[in-house]
Amino acid sequence: MDRKTLGKEAERSAETWLISQGLQLIERNMNCRVGEIDLIMTDGESLIFIEVRHRKNKHFGGAAESVDWRKQRKLLRAARFFLAANPCWSKHPCRFDIIAFEGNNTPLWYRNAFQN
Repeated sequence: MDRKTLGKEAERSAETWLISQGLQLIERNMNCRVGEIDLIMTDGESLIFIEVRHRKNKHFGGAAESVDWRKQRKLLRAARFFLAANPCWSKHPCRFDIIAFEGNNTPLWYRNAFQN
């Protein structure tokens, strides 16, 4: 499987798993001029912006560690864009989560992985 296909498969797995954990999907693969957000979901009253990462192994760092400050900045900008375009969500508390797949393991869920 190529890298893009693996990434899409990881995103579908993350979505299914998060729904089983009680989250509700708002939007998937939100693209805008400043970036992309893999999944936007709600957890109770909170709006969650989720980055899904997959790594076959940890030779070059783990999946969660690959969300560096540059990627965090892009996610934050994309989230601001989403909130500006969807003002009905602007009053909800927001957080940024990472779902990390390493090998074929169960996903690792990093809630509130970084601050805005």
